[in-house]
Amino acid sequence: MTDPKFAPLRPFDEHNQKLEANLHPPDWKNPVPDGKYNLVVIGAGTAGLVAAAGAAGMGAKVALIERELLGGDCLNVGCVPSKAVIASAHAAAAVRDAGNLGVKVPEGTKVDFPAAMERMRKLRADISPHDSAQRFTDLGIDVFLGEGKFIDSETIEVAGAKLKFARAVIATGARAAAPPIEGLDTVDYLTNETVFSLTELPPRLGVVGAGPIGCEMAQTFARFGSEVTLFSDENGIMPREAPDAGSIVGKHLVHDGVNMAAFGKTLSLSKIGSGAILCRDKSNGDSEPVEVDKLLIAVGRAPNVKGLDLEKAGVEYDERKGVEVNERLQTTNKNIYAAGDICSKYKFTHAADFMARTVIRNALFFGRAKVSDLVIPWTTYTSPEVSHVGPIWKELDDKNDEYDVFSVDMGKVDRAILEGDTDGFVRIHVKKGSDKIVAATIVAKNAGDLISQISQAMKCGIGLGAIANTISPYPTQGEAIRKVGDAYNRTKLTPTVAKIFKKWLEWTR
Repeated sequence: MTDPKFAPLRPFDEHNQKLEANLHPPDWKNPVPDGKYNLVVIGAGTAGLVAAAGAAGMGAKVALIERELLGGDCLNVGCVPSKAVIASAHAAAAVRDAGNLGVKVPEGTKVDFPAAMERMRKLRADISPHDSAQRFTDLGIDVFLGEGKFIDSETIEVAGAKLKFARAVIATGARAAAPPIEGLDTVDYLTNETVFSLTELPPRLGVVGAGPIGCEMAQTFARFGSEVTLFSDENGIMPREAPDAGSIVGKHLVHDGVNMAAFGKTLSLSKIGSGAILCRDKSNGDSEPVEVDKLLIAVGRAPNVKGLDLEKAGVEYDERKGVEVNERLQTTNKNIYAAGDICSKYKFTHAADFMARTVIRNALFFGRAKVSDLVIPWTTYTSPEVSHVGPIWKELDDKNDEYDVFSVDMGKVDRAILEGDTDGFVRIHVKKGSDKIVAATIVAKNAGDLISQISQAMKCGIGLGAIANTISPYPTQGEAIRKVGDAYNRTKLTPTVAKIFKKWLEWTR
């Protein structure tokens, strides 16, 4: 079996060979540039693909450059593979807990980890034609495989070819970066870019970082049968989310067999065989070393700015924060824009998608669309899921006198009760004295699907009171959102209004 050129293609089986054939064909021949391009896009992840396809669809002459695999993180090492293995883990948990619903499953049922991972690779390869070099060529785009770099303010070089542009988009994304952990350079470790290449289930897995990736993978591998230890710092589980949301997720991680290990402010590593030993500081009581067979580092991301020669194009950047942009996603070179993880704090596929749409409007059609006008929700795909839209909880807490808060526990929603998924809530913040929605958090089985109703309401100016008047099918989890609306409407029945209404009813008897 030939050794693949790119890390996500291991093992290089028939599925990953198909992936390579679509996303970085070994026999690909770059086109010969013919005149000036309306738009040159560097990076073929979500932002780059959307920008290129959108511009070409409007009749623009477009070039697209990618040095590795088209599709970027989302398809190759992010959303697609992670949700595929999470689906298998969901099935394993459903079998394990089937007895709670009166379904008896024979003892000895176990996960076939190699089969689950092969399923992921097959599905990823099956999706890949949508992001393929051939598809974008068929859209009329000149696809260049190679490392692009600026040679001046209006020219990009790739594989010896010089591409002149009227406008350019930097969409090179971000990559896993090593955090400052003592001894990390002495051990072998996995990141999101390599964990999906595993073909054997690690008996003992250590996960450093209790953010979205860490929590998702810790729960998934524990459900597969690994002995998982999740290491969190002093900020705890999912620190960007509300503390009670993180607490609920932590409870379910423990239920699934994840060992929780807070390491305070310091953590050190040392190598043992093919694994590692993790040592915590003494501030958290029990700090016995933990030995693992595999280690997943789920913290640390760095923008892909190196090698682009941005200085030659007059584009300012920071190696930690990425490319500097204004509200219209314009860099310090007015003809060059950026979109996606390279310039945004919202490192999500859907955010990159809509940032790219903003770029197309502004770069090609003299638009004045602002990135701050985007309403961007996000979801962590643990069980239960956690979704949020609007300012994060710390920002809301700092200005809590400006908001009214309404919530409903999932334990009061019939569908959740019937399915045994009562841990969670829907919480909505509104501007004080009004029903204008400013933020929401949902912890529920399908929170990622439910949050869209609230995001749409925020984007379209629909208030919480109007949501209360929207009929939901019964019984569904979505009723929880309507119930929050009911809670808001009840506050309009002030004592004075209630007194007047009571007198009216007495008069009409």
